[in-house]
Amino acid sequence: MPEFDWRSPDSYKSLQDAEIIDIAWECLRRNADYRREYEVMIANSQNGEVTEEFRRKWGICFRP
Repeated sequence: MPEFDWRSPDSYKSLQDAEIIDIAWECLRRNADYRREYEVMIANSQNGEVTEEFRRKWGICFRP
């Protein structure tokens, strides 16, 4: 496994071209509470859809 030097500016070069939504998603998907709640919600969902309450709680509401 390659070592990641979080102090090195070179380690973050790929972020220079990243969209803010990509960075936000990366932070969210690494959040253990989010992942746990998502798994429980999907397991209890009849249609496998994410609820509006869940979307609002985690800030994944998108306007058309």
